[in-house]
Amino acid sequence: MSYRPYALLAELTYRCPLHCPYCSNPVQRPDDRDLTTGEWIRVIGEAAGIGVLQIGFSGGEPLLRPDLPDLVLAAREMGLYTNLITSGVGLDAPLAAGLQRNGLDSVQISFQADEPELADAIAGARVHERKLSAAMLVRQHGFAFSVNVVLHRRNISRLREIISFASQLGATRLELANTQYYGWAYLNRSHLLPTKEQVRAAALIAGEEKARLAGQMEIFYVVPDYFEERPKPCMNGWGQRHITVNPVGDVLPCPTASSILGLMFDSVRQHPLAWIWEQSDSFNRFRGSQWMMEPCRSCPMREIDFGGCRCQAALLTADPRRTDPVCGLSPDHHLVEAAVSSSGHAVGLESMIPRR
Repeated sequence: MSYRPYALLAELTYRCPLHCPYCSNPVQRPDDRDLTTGEWIRVIGEAAGIGVLQIGFSGGEPLLRPDLPDLVLAAREMGLYTNLITSGVGLDAPLAAGLQRNGLDSVQISFQADEPELADAIAGARVHERKLSAAMLVRQHGFAFSVNVVLHRRNISRLREIISFASQLGATRLELANTQYYGWAYLNRSHLLPTKEQVRAAALIAGEEKARLAGQMEIFYVVPDYFEERPKPCMNGWGQRHITVNPVGDVLPCPTASSILGLMFDSVRQHPLAWIWEQSDSFNRFRGSQWMMEPCRSCPMREIDFGGCRCQAALLTADPRRTDPVCGLSPDHHLVEAAVSSSGHAVGLESMIPRR
């Protein structure tokens, strides 16, 4: 079967001014030097050559790369839709103008909460006001503007206020991204996991607000994995639609795939992107359904959810081939049930393990 990549996530750096307890940066970072400007431009060209249509510039904090405008221009000249995924910290008027000139299409700014004090506490830095300034610059320069808020026990009860806040900022799209429990989020899971009552209330609020703001702001709300009975398809299928290139050039089927112990990833410094997409072991290991164990192998949903998340299966069971424990049919589902049942204990932000 032939697979076609549509999106490239370019993680330009692991550096970041924030210290969020659910940070998507790996807990153990690779020691290699970051890709150079020339290497990134080559990667972008190779991505366009194999069919990628859009690129997300992410991190860490991509604004810490002084060559960001050059990379945006390169992607634009190769016909890619460009999206900046940022905390907003570091965006000033000259940089915003330069990104506009070079063809940046859209900007997504992350906010930790609607309240400045709570937002700064979650971020581990006083940055909320700087994020507000960045949002103003995004609107002034005419970029498509979306807001992302990672939801967890400390802010999910303020969901209605968060939605109102995003609307007042002028966002046309709001992603309410319930925490995915890998890496730093897994280390802080007991502090971040919401209660069942919080999740039920949030789902009702999200539905009401989505209807109320229809035509003004799109709202995307997904129930956190641990509260589902069926797993979500991993990146629309492992190695089927998405490519992530991390700061040192390793190519991954999903941003958190490096958390799977024993799985090796090829680098753009040693191989062309097309070879990695088509031939590498890491991209072919969990493609399709032939690799599956039971109960996935005989499940009628196997070509729909693809057995769920490989990273989650590896983290919770130490075997990435097993059915995602989120699934109610998984023999390991009790691991998720135990985590959810213990999520009602009150803990403060100060107890979390900070991301360094």
